Amino acid sequence: MNRMRRAYADAGTPPVRRRELWAWAGFDFANSGYTTVVITAIFNAYFVSVVAAGADWATFAWTAALSLSYAIVVATAPLLGLYADAHARKRRLLMVTTLLCATGTAALWFCGPGDVALALVLIVLTNAAFGTGENLIAAFLPELARDEGMGRLSGYGWALGYGGAVLLLAVCLWWVMGAEERGSDTSTAVRETLLLTGATILLAALPTFLLLKERTPPAPQPFTAIWAASKRRWRGMLGGVSDLPQLQRFLFCIIAFQAGVGTVITIAAIYTTEALGFTPAESIQLVLVVNITAAVGAALFGHLQDRIGHRNALALALVGWLLAIGLLAASDARAVVWTAANLAGICMGASQSAGRALVGVLCPAGREAEVFGLWGFAVKTAMILGPLGYGIISWMTEGRHELAMGFTALFFVLGLVLLARVDVARGRLEAGRSSA
Repeated sequence: MNRMRRAYADAGTPPVRRRELWAWAGFDFANSGYTTVVITAIFNAYFVSVVAAGADWATFAWTAALSLSYAIVVATAPLLGLYADAHARKRRLLMVTTLLCATGTAALWFCGPGDVALALVLIVLTNAAFGTGENLIAAFLPELARDEGMGRLSGYGWALGYGGAVLLLAVCLWWVMGAEERGSDTSTAVRETLLLTGATILLAALPTFLLLKERTPPAPQPFTAIWAASKRRWRGMLGGVSDLPQLQRFLFCIIAFQAGVGTVITIAAIYTTEALGFTPAESIQLVLVVNITAAVGAALFGHLQDRIGHRNALALALVGWLLAIGLLAASDARAVVWTAANLAGICMGASQSAGRALVGVLCPAGREAEVFGLWGFAVKTAMILGPLGYGIISWMTEGRHELAMGFTALFFVLGLVLLARVDVARGRLEAGRSSA
């Protein structure tokens, strides 16, 4: 974004160096292990089958805890975003949330059969810290890349994230599958992977903390002013009032399609084990391969969206999501399931990368943490609606996961409808006027 970069140069801000781009993208490598191991592939199924002993309410309890954590992120995002912009504290807050996420993940090691309350409390804490960290790291994106390169940088971040997830998940799979040879058992091995995940998050995030710089000049405000402004942003989101109408439209689009993406991420291992009869090792293998295809999708679509436009690339990804769900509905044969899962993986990386990049394109200079706080608002609201809806339907239908998955497809349809109403060119003009 040329106008933005000139403004920072005039303020004496140091230029962006290549190592800093890698440090930014590398944070996705660091934190992806949390979602993959804890939320998607290992601990979610362990919670339902072992901690909650396969109770009918277990899936609902899991999705309800995640929804509460996302509600915390949603409630605090405008306030933290405005505070980080005013005091140039994005990196410092990012360090705090990463530490909470990593130590809380390691503490899940203490959760065994019957420790439902402890597990749910730790999930709420760690996932809220993770979600807030996502908002903060994303807020650096407009400071690091121009419009024409934002899609590629966002895509590289997602690709590195999925690459990190693949490496960590492969190690976890090896550790779980070798439990009996070590004289241990699967449940103990699963708990030990949580210690490994917590340590990995901390170590992999170190380059980000050491190399990434704050470029938004601080403009300190009293807390009362920030608090009042955050309430106005809340009213703006909920009441439809905004000085950036195209961005606002896109945020509602994000709520729709991310509800579907978030549902798949949240219940992947639960769906394969409970609905398709996969063993824990088979589920981990499937998620492992899907993360590889997601990395490919993020990287390829990162280049594609800079060529055909962010909105067109996102629309293509949402259509792919509907095709993947259609395949799952058509057959539960292993070949069909693997095909559908890998198609979903490609579209997962593509849709997340394109969505974040388009928010960056529509973001005014100097309001990065605020706007990406609202992006987090939208994503986490979606993560409440989608998984909680899935959990309620599966509970009310006594475990009919295929019906709950059909409900999930509606989110992608709604996302396509709302995306058609977003005018990117007009949104860029609105962002430029706001910056001026």
